[in-house]
Amino acid sequence: MKVVQSLMKHLCKSITFDTLSRSSAQRRPQRHVAGTLVLTVLLLSNIGCSQSPQLPASSGEALAAAPVIPASTRQLVIVVSDDWGASTGRLYLFARSVGMPWQVAGPASAVDLGRNGSAWGLGLHPPQQGQQKQEGDGKAPAGLFRLSSAFGALPTLVTPMPYQQMSRFDYCIDVPTSPLYNQTLDVRQYRPEWTAGSSEPMRRDLMATPDAVYQQGLFIDHNFSDGEARQTGAGSCIFLHQKAANGRKTAGCTALDPAALSALLRWLDPQNAPLYLLLPVAEYRRLQQDWQLPVLAE
Repeated sequence: MKVVQSLMKHLCKSITFDTLSRSSAQRRPQRHVAGTLVLTVLLLSNIGCSQSPQLPASSGEALAAAPVIPASTRQLVIVVSDDWGASTGRLYLFARSVGMPWQVAGPASAVDLGRNGSAWGLGLHPPQQGQQKQEGDGKAPAGLFRLSSAFGALPTLVTPMPYQQMSRFDYCIDVPTSPLYNQTLDVRQYRPEWTAGSSEPMRRDLMATPDAVYQQGLFIDHNFSDGEARQTGAGSCIFLHQKAANGRKTAGCTALDPAALSALLRWLDPQNAPLYLLLPVAEYRRLQQDWQLPVLAE
C-alpha cells in the first residue's frame, strides 16, 4: 500500500492542465467559440491526490443532482409536439423570479417543426435513449438548448438579445466534412474548400428564389457550446425563424408567424439566461418531475 501511495503522490505532482486554442481561421466570430480546457480527473477510492482528510462515509450526504434547467435561467421557451413524427407544435413562454415557480409569460403560438418530426439533439440535457438527430434527416432536435443571439436582414432589430445583421456572404456551414461545420460566418474570410457546398445562406431573401424566413431569427445552440467540440454529422444550423409563406415545414428549425417571432424577440433578455425546450408531449410528461418543468395549459 505504501508503494501505491508513493506512486500516486508522484502522479499527482505530474498532472498538468493544457489549454487548447483553435486556430484563428476556425474561430466562430458570431457565436464566440472559445478554447477547450482539457482536465485530467482522478477518481480513486481510499487513495487520492488531496492530502486533506476524508469524511467518514457515515457522515457524508449524497450530493443532490444539479437541476437540468439552471437556477440562473428565468425565461423558458417550450415547444411541445404531439409525437416524434409531428411536424407542428405549440410554443409556450414561461418566466420566473429567483426561487419562485414558473409562471406563464405570454400567449401560446402555433409553430412548424422539421418536416420529418423530431429526434434527440445535443444540448444541455442529459443523454437520452431513442433516435438521435443527424445531418440532413429533416428532424428538429429535441431537448434543452441555449438561445445565444439573434440574426436578421435588417441593420437593427428590436430585441435585447445580441444581434447581427447578415450579408449575402454569410452562410451557416452544413457540410459535415468542413472544419467550419455548424458555424455561421462570412465565407470570404475562409478557405473556399472549407465552405464549398454549403446550402444554408443566411440571406435567403437574396436567393434566385427568395423567401423571408430569415428576415429575423434566433440561434438555437444545438450541437454547439462555447468551449466544447461539435459532433460532426449530428446536425447543424438550427434556428427559430419566420414561417414560410407557402406553408413549407422546416429542415429542423422551429418556425413562427412573424408577429409571434417579433414579440418573442422583444421579450427575451440575455440577462435572464433564456433556454429553449422541445419535446413530444409524452416525453414532456415523462420528464416533467425530474427536470422540474412547468405545468402546461391543456
